[in-house]
Amino acid sequence: MSRSLRHGALAATALVFSIAALSACSAGNDAQTLQVRPDNAATAVDNIKIQNLNIITQPEPDAEGPAVIAATLFNDGTKREVVEKVTLPGTRATVKLQAAKGKGPLVVPAGGRVIIGGKNNASAVIENGREAGANGNVQTVAFTFSETGDIELGAAIVPATSFFEGFGPSALPSAKPTAKPSDSTSETPGEQSEAPGEGSESPSATGTPTDEAAADH
Repeated sequence: MSRSLRHGALAATALVFSIAALSACSAGNDAQTLQVRPDNAATAVDNIKIQNLNIITQPEPDAEGPAVIAATLFNDGTKREVVEKVTLPGTRATVKLQAAKGKGPLVVPAGGRVIIGGKNNASAVIENGREAGANGNVQTVAFTFSETGDIELGAAIVPATSFFEGFGPSALPSAKPTAKPSDSTSETPGEQSEAPGEGSESPSATGTPTDEAAADH
């Protein structure tokens, strides 16, 4: 076999092994959550790896409400890492962190991982979603870890549709506030609510045309 043919065979073998390895990874625990898409940001600093990072906004472009950060954090070290804060540099947005069980700090255990976003997972909520930026843009996200320090990387801003629907904001705003049924039935018989600025004076005290006519006579 010629040298060029041997090189081609080796390259083909390596490609087969690479595809097999990727297929095995995707079939692991919680494969849907760990699925790596080519447009998702990822980085590694010391013992921390961040994968599948996105900012997910409301499904409708003109909807008001929160946005969320979705990511998977891996800790390959021997000490636990606490996510002390997450910020969006260059914006006025604030990010509220919450552990999966709702209590205590957001911890990435030693040799383990934490999923942010999605049902029953930890959450990172941007209360005013519009502060995160427009869909289609890339926004820098800064994670501050107790041991590793700050890690920054760009996240794509995407709406909570299609693949991202299950990871989007869980608290969607209602279209318009509606009046409670009790508002129109809470008055007791014989009582009448007054509109703002209206007093309880009788009509005769307000100078009606009838009063002026009586004064002329």
